[in-house]
Amino acid sequence: MPTISDFDYQRVPVAEGVTLNAAVGGSGSPIVLLHGFPQTHLMWRHVARDLAADHTVIVPDLRGYGESDKPSDGYSKRTMAADTVALARALGHDRFALAGHDRGALVAFRAGLDHPGTITHLACLDVLPTLDMWDVMHGASAAVGFHLYLMAQPPGLPEQLIAGASDAFFGHFLDAWTNDPSAIPPDVRAAYLDACRAAVPSIVADYRASAGVDVDHDKADRAAGNRLRMPVTVLQQDWGAALGYDAVALWGAWAADLQHETVTCGHFMAEEAPAEVAKSLRALLDR
Repeated sequence: MPTISDFDYQRVPVAEGVTLNAAVGGSGSPIVLLHGFPQTHLMWRHVARDLAADHTVIVPDLRGYGESDKPSDGYSKRTMAADTVALARALGHDRFALAGHDRGALVAFRAGLDHPGTITHLACLDVLPTLDMWDVMHGASAAVGFHLYLMAQPPGLPEQLIAGASDAFFGHFLDAWTNDPSAIPPDVRAAYLDACRAAVPSIVADYRASAGVDVDHDKADRAAGNRLRMPVTVLQQDWGAALGYDAVALWGAWAADLQHETVTCGHFMAEEAPAEVAKSLRALLDR
């Protein structure tokens, strides 16, 4: 199993019956990096080593993914955000910067809303907030997000279908969303597929929460006028051009102090363009 070189690995209890696998390296002000789908903490391997030159970098597998525990429930982004805060606190950090990609960005977004006194800076890579994501998915162009609808279905069928061809299913996204296939070398790709194959029910549960309880939480915050209070950086492909929405306006409704950047690499930008991602994160931390 590949690892992030020069990082120490720990298993950290974060909730009753839930322990996260986390790589920790560097020293200095802390930043937590959360991975996306269909990946593990390894997606941050290049960026993490870069940032570790002058920061304490904490890189966990989310609950339900990788080597972290996979309970049968508890996949609201609120719960997963609480995991993240508990992880950092257990490692000695009451306040920290947070960056997330894809699913991890949704966890990071929720952490920013729920724990504004804890999250000092926030970065979200290649997502929209859950409520906005569903709002912009319509018509034939929404076919690109077929997996969102599949995993939103009640328990049973999605798990059975995905488990029946898990490598083909998860491998599809690793291929379709990558502009530079060499950015995910064979050993890392194999590690992602192995991890996903062993986590089908929990991955589906994570996505199912985003069609239910996560929407409810976002609606409540929107109705209450809650916004992200910390400096926020968003890095995204130009999905707005493809799906017909204004990404800057959507994110601006949630974040007053927003830096929005459109990237030209593929979805897995921390692997395809790690130097650019690290540069953007360093700029965020200086705000």
